[in-house]
Order: sequence, then C-alpha cells, then structure tokens
Amino acid sequence: MLDQKIEDYINEYSTKADEILNEIDRHTHLTQLYPRMMSGPLQGKFLEMICAMLQPKHLLEIGTFTAYSTISMARALSREGRITTIESNEELEDIILENLRKAGVETSVNLMIGDAAVLIPQIPDNFDLVFIDADKINYPLYFELVIDKLNEGGFILADNVLWSGKVVDMHIHDEETQAIRKFNSMVLNHKNTEQLILPLRDGISIIRKISSSF
Repeated sequence: MLDQKIEDYINEYSTKADEILNEIDRHTHLTQLYPRMMSGPLQGKFLEMICAMLQPKHLLEIGTFTAYSTISMARALSREGRITTIESNEELEDIILENLRKAGVETSVNLMIGDAAVLIPQIPDNFDLVFIDADKINYPLYFELVIDKLNEGGFILADNVLWSGKVVDMHIHDEETQAIRKFNSMVLNHKNTEQLILPLRDGISIIRKISSSF
C-alpha cells in the first residue's frame, strides 16, 4: 500500500531482523507457494513492539504459517507470557516446530493444528491479545469467536484489512473482499470496541476492547 521509495526508507531506518528470522524468510520464499503470507521484517518488528509494550500474559494467534510472526511476538513476552497459535495446514507442523526450536521460543508457544473455528471455543483461557492473519472469508467469524474471550482492555490485531485496496473499490465483489468489508464494519459498529487502521503493508487494524460502561 506504500510507495516503494517510502517503504525502502522505512526499511533502511528500522531495526533489521536477525539471522534466524532472515533464514525463515529465505526458506519460506524457497519452499512455500505463497510466501507473501509471511509477516516479514517490518510487520514482524511491529508485532514485537506491540507485545513489548502490552506484555500480554496469553496471546492467541490465528494463522501461524511458518511462524515468523509467532517468533517475533514470543521474543517480546515476559516469562509468564505464552502464545497459543493455530494453523490449519498440517503439512506446516514440522516446519513450524523446527523454526520455533531454532528461535529458542518453543516453550512459550502452544501450537494447535486444525480448524480455528473449532479449536478457539475449546481454549479455556481468555486472551490479552489476539492476532488474526488467516483465511479472510472467516474473519467475521473469528471476530465473533474471540471478542467475548478477550479481556477488557485487551487488543485484537487483524492483518490484511485493506486487502490490496480492494475494500474501497465497490466494483469488486469476490468473497474474500466482501468478508474483509464485513469484518471492518463489524468492528466499527461493535459497542465495546475502538479501532484504528494503519496502512502498514496490507493494512493492520488495531482493535481495543473497552468497558461496556464507556
């Protein structure tokens, strides 16, 4: 969504990823059909910064892929912090576990393989932070599933909420675009949230759950 020169400038003046994340980046581009699904250096650093500021005790990630974002967030957690991350593609399980091990964060992460819509209701704990970066068609469903399990004052981060700009082109009506539009509208009209969309990469929504008395 950014001008390439601006993005290059941001990259130049932002802290660079370390060799482990660079290795995951390279391997993902070599082995995965859609490597763009990976968070990458800028978004990874953003997620790390958010976790460093909020210090969530329990974080839910929907959509692990090759664990770049998982590792970025896990590195900023306190000793008590932990991540539950859900990935639907069982073929990625070994890659995820190996990447977590290489990064030294495997003890902070609980990987669940399967359908997030089925698994989320089975998680007994509430969350301080949720990161949604999975199949776009189910974004509205994921929001409904997590909002009541999110602690008051907790945050949801949702990736791809600008969907390459398709959300503002009313001539586009494919299922994924309409699902993202629906998600954004649900968040906007929810009585217990406030939100801000940032034009980072493909758009990240920062959603805060506020008290019903506000």
